[in-house]
Amino acid sequence: MTIPCDILVFGGTGDLALSKLLPALYHLYREGRLHTAVRIIALARRNLPRADYIKLAERRCRAQIARSDFEEDVWHRFSARLDYFPMDASQSADFGRLARYIGESGGLTRIYYLATAPNLFVSIANHMRIAGLADSEARIVLEKPIGHSLESATVINEAIGAVFEESQVFRIDHYLGKETVQNLMALRFANALLEPVWRNGQVDHVQISVCETLGVENRGAYYDRAGATRDMLQNHLLQLLCLVAMEPPAQFDAEAVRDEKVKILRALKPICGLDVQDKTVRGQYSAGKIGGQEVPAYYFEKDVDNDSDTETFVAVQAHIDNWRWAGVPFYLRTGKRLARRSSQIVIQFKPVPHELFPGGQVNQLLIQLQPDEHISLRMMTKSPGRGMRLEPVELDLNLAQVFGQTRRWDAYERLLLDVVDGDSTLFMRRDEVEAAWAWIDPILKGWDAHFQAPRPYPAGTHGPEQAHSLLARQGSTWHS
Repeated sequence: MTIPCDILVFGGTGDLALSKLLPALYHLYREGRLHTAVRIIALARRNLPRADYIKLAERRCRAQIARSDFEEDVWHRFSARLDYFPMDASQSADFGRLARYIGESGGLTRIYYLATAPNLFVSIANHMRIAGLADSEARIVLEKPIGHSLESATVINEAIGAVFEESQVFRIDHYLGKETVQNLMALRFANALLEPVWRNGQVDHVQISVCETLGVENRGAYYDRAGATRDMLQNHLLQLLCLVAMEPPAQFDAEAVRDEKVKILRALKPICGLDVQDKTVRGQYSAGKIGGQEVPAYYFEKDVDNDSDTETFVAVQAHIDNWRWAGVPFYLRTGKRLARRSSQIVIQFKPVPHELFPGGQVNQLLIQLQPDEHISLRMMTKSPGRGMRLEPVELDLNLAQVFGQTRRWDAYERLLLDVVDGDSTLFMRRDEVEAAWAWIDPILKGWDAHFQAPRPYPAGTHGPEQAHSLLARQGSTWHS
């Protein structure tokens, strides 16, 4: 059992808190991972009685938690630890009320989870300092994205850093909490078999894809300001790239791991000026069909401007200028309203020096993050019968089958528990966030400077045709 603590969630009536954080905290409480004296306080502007908030939380948690895992007696005990405090996070006086409500910490660890828009991060931190809520035992969790540019991210980091020590700040990217993402580190650094071929001499190219069938749902107002580049590429995809490309850390601790990730971000070759036309593709979905159902064009979604030029798809050809990866292209893509939901990493190995047998080669390592978590190595083998006719086969590691059908931890469960334990290994450091923005900013500016509008693609397809040309120039195709 962990230490007793208070967990205060700003944005407590938002979708993130109700659909992800509270179900994750329920599971942790159910499994005895949280102290029985834990106090969870949801904070939001809505003037709700506590009883009404508990009803809202129960309804949303029941919708997210498997029926077999939702136990009435556990929920009764968990909800007794759940409270609600109405307040406006932009008003300094409300933080004084909050401080009086929760009382003195007495050395108790307090975790402040900012499940709010990034434009509130600075004011919340300042108000917490004035109200005396930011003591040395406090920890603050920041949801992505941290700002919308390098300049804005630096402003946020400066403001947070003026109130909290870096060791108290947890910048969360839930992709880093996924089981298969962490298995990527185990695969690389605990198996001597792969290390000799994990480099430019043997790797032809790398693909990292995060494809979604969903649209913007109820996030239209936010998404229309952010777009796929800020919402996904700057954080999720670059984090996956770092884990694929980083050098082995000297030890598995927060600083050593993050040091190696920062080196990769700083080694990314800038994409500036006219290069954005050759190495990037923007897209925006138009009307189409997904699962047999008609879906509207992006600009007809709720809270989206009718003349919006926000990208819902982005593909990039990136290069890492270091000894291990010189000359190896990394292809990154993400998009909404695509043909299928899939997050995967493909390591495409180079062909053998001399092809003895007809039939081509497909030596590749596939790391599937969702919807099913598995790792497979595709190799060529002889098919039964006369002659040397080759076919690809998969050596497949299905994590659900190997480790049984027990409930898999959600990414937020693991990351929330790491915050409670004070382990920041799976969280982004300040210089890591700023290095990512330093690479993204020139791409955004290049699109503006050269009027590169998003290419339309029908919902339910694999994105703009132009995205396929990124790989076609190298004689390759996106893995599907």
